[in-house]
Amino acid sequence: MAERLSSATSPYLLQHGSNPVDWWPWGTAALAEAARLDRPLFISIGYSSCHWCHVMAHESFDDPAVAALMNAAFVNVKVDQEERPDVDAVYMDALQALTGRGGWPLSVFASPDGRPFYAGTYFPPTARHGLPAWRDVVTSVADAWRTRRSDIESHADALVAALSDASPPSADVALDAPDDALLAGATERLLAMIDPVGGGFGGAPKFPQAGALAFLLRRHARTGAAAPLEAVAAAMDSMLAGGLHDQLAGGFHRYCVDATWTVPHYEKMLYDNAQLLALLAELHQLTGAPRYAEGAHRTATYVLKALRSPDGGFFSAQDADTTEGEGAYHTWTRAELSDVLEPADRDLAATWYGILAAGNTDDGRSVLTARRDPAATAAALGCSVDVLSARVATIRAALLAAREQRPAPATDTKIIVGWNALAIDALARAGTALGEPDWIRAAESAASFLFEHVRSSATAGRLAHHIASGAVGVPAFCDDVACLANACVSLYGATFDPRWRDEADALARSLVADFAGSADGAFYRTAAYHEALAVRVRDVVDGATPSGNAAASMALLRVAALVDDGDLADRAAAALAAVAPAVRATPLAFGDTLVALDLHVAGMRTVTFDRPPSADDPLPRVVNGRFNVGTVIRVRADAAVPLSAGRRMTAEVCVRGRCLRPVDEPAELASDLAATDGGASGAR
Repeated sequence: MAERLSSATSPYLLQHGSNPVDWWPWGTAALAEAARLDRPLFISIGYSSCHWCHVMAHESFDDPAVAALMNAAFVNVKVDQEERPDVDAVYMDALQALTGRGGWPLSVFASPDGRPFYAGTYFPPTARHGLPAWRDVVTSVADAWRTRRSDIESHADALVAALSDASPPSADVALDAPDDALLAGATERLLAMIDPVGGGFGGAPKFPQAGALAFLLRRHARTGAAAPLEAVAAAMDSMLAGGLHDQLAGGFHRYCVDATWTVPHYEKMLYDNAQLLALLAELHQLTGAPRYAEGAHRTATYVLKALRSPDGGFFSAQDADTTEGEGAYHTWTRAELSDVLEPADRDLAATWYGILAAGNTDDGRSVLTARRDPAATAAALGCSVDVLSARVATIRAALLAAREQRPAPATDTKIIVGWNALAIDALARAGTALGEPDWIRAAESAASFLFEHVRSSATAGRLAHHIASGAVGVPAFCDDVACLANACVSLYGATFDPRWRDEADALARSLVADFAGSADGAFYRTAAYHEALAVRVRDVVDGATPSGNAAASMALLRVAALVDDGDLADRAAAALAAVAPAVRATPLAFGDTLVALDLHVAGMRTVTFDRPPSADDPLPRVVNGRFNVGTVIRVRADAAVPLSAGRRMTAEVCVRGRCLRPVDEPAELASDLAATDGGASGAR
């Protein structure tokens, strides 16, 4: 193993320690070496569960001849995208500016001081599909640096200047205030992108797009329109029945390579499962359909079994690959069924899970799906649906036990604050909605772990971005802090423990102090105490996880409602106004921002109890049993004052400071909630 990578905590860097490439980890030492040798940097960015990162490593970085070319021409730097999202953001923006696309592995060439001038993603060992061979790229860039350096330097300067100017305008540029017309227009455009056959957005490859789906649910709850709910239900039904959902162990893979949700890219990420868990719980609240509650239980079970650390935090991912190759762990042949099941169950398994004789993947194996209609299948078998369900459960358990004997995907044991926060938030909300106190306790345990172990002297008492092998990483980024603030608000609503309210309040204020950068405008990814990079990036585009700007805006709006602080709400409004033009242009890139805009435009709603509820109080059950869009639950500030003997608990519903009368009857509270689901206009 290369000496420089041997002390890394990143599984991704450790995976590359045996390459003949002379890798450096990102840092001042690598930049100093590039300056000393007067060589450009080659910056290779990926993550441990990235399949194409592994492919490029095996094809090119393991080749001694290619490595010799790289070592002679560049200072080669490895970056874990999950450990250093700030570095990744700078160079991903450069890639998108240069090529109009993004993705990993991210392959960037930069000047010795880090200014990018050429970028791509995966390059094959020989030219194919319009991509040049990696060897030729290395040779061409090295030759250009020797013979046309002044042109490259000028190009790098221009690119950095363009990236610096690419941030959205500040809110003081006289933008139109975001309003319901923006949300209605975004809804119309998102619905136009729905695949009417396969469900979800667009064609292959197909991603869950949890933020955009969450926004559509909120539009249904606000307006009563059927189309947004139908679109989300269709997407979730397709995901649950398809290969994106692990039919044996539960949980969701990263995305599908086809438009029918059949063949996944097999890595499983904590952030996808967290966000889809929350979405399933909300769908169950809105529809009452048991399949969404079942999907939520299977997803939570996967997260708690496979990704929970002994200390209570959550690991980041499971890999797409095993020693047997990509997908070998998850796919089946009919012959393999015979090794596990009796003939009758084997035939039912092949039918129920769509295990084809020819397979449904390129290598002739089958990804399990569950698209058969239970009633029709039961009728064909001459049994009841209950009997069919029991047989399928037995088959599932047998196949899962057999699968667990195969070489398993590796687990990336990094504990990333922002992703843990998404899981904490989802478990708190889903646990409350579905009556699962163990999920809420798991969320509390994870939050306690973050506050007790991911703050240290190494980060001046601040949260770190992650912890791996007991070592904390760089200070937390905007999305880490913001997502954790949101999680603490949800934990407070689930437990009424004032600790979580106070933590949420403190985190919200640190967002403004550290990441706002100015009184107006969108939030930056980094604070002043982070390492200075070629560009300080505003974190505004929602990807697989909420952007820092979206998460911060949500957190500020929710904390403002929780503690009655209008200044926090005003700061969120400025951040959202700054990105409103971009949201209008490309709403699918701003799904979580649209959720935050919904909170801002419709106004936050509070439900205030006059004392901390007990398990047998009926009013909290009214709140928990329904999807309460844009709602923060709290306890009256003077709730420590003893109540009169025999006095019943009361709840008061308010929207933007306009309050309804306090009520003590469940039916009255349900009526007040229904009257204010539409936002501020519903208050009377």
